[in-house]
Amino acid sequence: MSGLVIVGADGSASSLVAVEAAGREARWRDAGLRIVHAFHWPTARVPLWGALPMPDEGEVRKMTEGLLAEAVERARTVAPSVDVTRSVVTGDPVTVLEAQSRAAELVVVGSRGMGGFVGLMVGSTAVRLAAHGRCPVLVVRDSPEPAGPIVLAVDGSRAGVAAVDFAFAEAALRGVGLVALHAWTTWNAPVPPPQDPAEPYASAPGMLAQAEGRLLAEALAGHRERYPDIPVESRVVHGATREALIEASGSAQLLVVGARGRGGFSGLLLGSVSQAALHHAHCPVAVVRRPGES
Repeated sequence: MSGLVIVGADGSASSLVAVEAAGREARWRDAGLRIVHAFHWPTARVPLWGALPMPDEGEVRKMTEGLLAEAVERARTVAPSVDVTRSVVTGDPVTVLEAQSRAAELVVVGSRGMGGFVGLMVGSTAVRLAAHGRCPVLVVRDSPEPAGPIVLAVDGSRAGVAAVDFAFAEAALRGVGLVALHAWTTWNAPVPPPQDPAEPYASAPGMLAQAEGRLLAEALAGHRERYPDIPVESRVVHGATREALIEASGSAQLLVVGARGRGGFSGLLLGSVSQAALHHAHCPVAVVRRPGES
C-alpha cells in the first residue's frame, strides 16, 4: 500500500456511488481506502426539536454502523483486494473531510448528499470541499461511471500545473487517452508583445491563436515524454472556457480542472470555471489545487 484514498459516506445514494469510485481509485493506486462518516444531527436526519422523540445513543450507533457496513460492502464489490477501514468523526462534513485530506492523495465525494435540494446538480459540501481540500477532490455524479477519455482544462497558469500532473497520472492509472483542452477569447488571452519594441503593441492576424497554441504545448511539455503510452489530443478552442469544457465533458469519463486559473481574483479559493464544471459537467470532476495554495 503506497497511499490513502478518503471517501465521504452519509448513507445517500450519491455517497454509495462515490464509495465505488473511491474503491476503484484505491485499487488503481494500490492504496488503502478509508470510508469517513462525519456525524452531526442534520446529516443523521435527527430532528433537533418538535414532537418526534430524540433517538438514544444506541439507535444512532446502530444507524451509523449500518450505513458504514453498506459502504464497506459496496467498496469491496469493486475492489476486493483493497484494505478498507472506516471512521466516524463528529463534526461538519467539510471540516472533517478537509482535515482528513491532509493525509490523503485523493478525496472522493458524491455530488449531493443527505438533505440536498431536489434538482441541485452538486451540493454545498462538494463545492466547499473542492475549495478547501488539501489534496485533489473528485466529485462523482450519481450516474454510472462514464466511458471516454480524460479531459484536462489547461490555462497555462502556475496554479494549473498540478492539474496537468494529476490528469496524466490518472490517465496512466486508468489506461485511457487524454484530451488537453485550452479555450481562449480575445478578452482573456494576453496580447503578445511586438517583435520589435519600436513597433506598436498590437498583434498581426493569427498571432493570438499561435500564442495560445504555444501556451498549450508548453503546458504539456515533458509530460508526453514521461507518459509515452498515453494518447494525447491537444485541442485549442476559440471560445468561452466554461462552455467548451462542459461540452467536452459530454464524451469524457473525467474532467480535470485546477482550482483557480489565470485571471482569477487573488484570494479566491475556487474560480468560476471550476465552479461551473462542478455544477454543469456531464461526468465526474476532479479539482486539483497547487500544493501550498490557500
